[in-house]
Amino acid sequence: MVKGNIKNFFEDYLSKESIFENKKVLQISYTPDTIPHREVQIKEIAGILAPVLRGEKPSNVFLYGKTGTGKTLSVLHVIDNLKKLAETKKLPLHIVYINCKLKRVADTEYRLISSLAREFGQKNIPTTGLATDEIYRLFLKGIDKGPNQVILVLDEIDQLVKKAGDEILYNLTRINAELKNTQITFVGISNDLRFANDLDPRVKSSLAEEDINFPSYNALQLQDILNERAKRAFKIKSISEGVIAKCAAYAAREHGDARRALDLLRVAGELVERAGEMELKISHIDFAESKIENDLVLEVISTLPKQSQLTLLSIFDLYGKKGNERFFTGDVYDRYSEHCKMCGLKPLTQRRLSDLIAELDMLGIINARIVSKGRYGRTKEIGLAMPQSSIPNLISQLNGWLGL
Repeated sequence: MVKGNIKNFFEDYLSKESIFENKKVLQISYTPDTIPHREVQIKEIAGILAPVLRGEKPSNVFLYGKTGTGKTLSVLHVIDNLKKLAETKKLPLHIVYINCKLKRVADTEYRLISSLAREFGQKNIPTTGLATDEIYRLFLKGIDKGPNQVILVLDEIDQLVKKAGDEILYNLTRINAELKNTQITFVGISNDLRFANDLDPRVKSSLAEEDINFPSYNALQLQDILNERAKRAFKIKSISEGVIAKCAAYAAREHGDARRALDLLRVAGELVERAGEMELKISHIDFAESKIENDLVLEVISTLPKQSQLTLLSIFDLYGKKGNERFFTGDVYDRYSEHCKMCGLKPLTQRRLSDLIAELDMLGIINARIVSKGRYGRTKEIGLAMPQSSIPNLISQLNGWLGL
């Protein structure tokens, strides 16, 4: 009976007309032919990297900006055009793109270098077991066979340094001195605007030779981006007046994140389609915004142990009081201890609380990065990894779950 119902459901789904013309256009992985409001940055990146076409090593370059400001999209646009021209002209150029946030690819020095070694022909490398020096030797052996110019793009490089330390960047910058036939140019992409400030001076001087900043999009710029994508993504006359403006306004309120704007438009379209309708209205954007904010985060938080929930509630409380002002593990521990007394629980040690903060960071609920406070040791600087507008609801839910 159930199977029959499901079969009928899918058959009905296939028979219905879709509001989408090409949903892929709204996905993060889609690379458009033109990138509105990033012409200046694209031209600057292209100008820095162009010397590889003449067999010369360009300067290393770092791109900074918050999530959804077009950093990765702009770099991929430039290197895609570089690659095509190099192939046409038969120029010796190899471009490697690695997202350092991906686990089992580049979350440790061993995994990153072994991935690079495989990229350059060293296929029989175990996932673990070799000494780091041996991995570097295999990488150098593979890359120095050619081609002569290599561009290595390390996206979310701050995540790599957070996990593996900045010594790995120093080791990478030293590689060019050991190569005879090949030169490597580094392109680093970071969502952390203060990333370079915390690097060892040796690393900073050799790695970040040129910087390019990507400012957040404003509401009008987001409207331009959404209008361009919507023309290709949706069928003609399927979007009501004011929808794009509303979608852009939501995203602009949350730091001008184009990814969020595109996600919002896509999810709203999916909600329309599920309802069997053919017109996307402003009310769908409101519902999609609420759904995106709450669904996943609430599901994750609801399954956390009580101590982790208390830690998160303490962070939310501090953020409500301090706003964008920086706060650290010690600040969280003081607030956490107060919550424990209210719940009748024995507080964990500050060291254990630091572990819980790291776990929340891994879940993507908060951002926590290790900073040095000189002779006072190291601590974690903490911020949010979610929209501010979702915090009041999450605090209310946490208070309910914890009985506060």
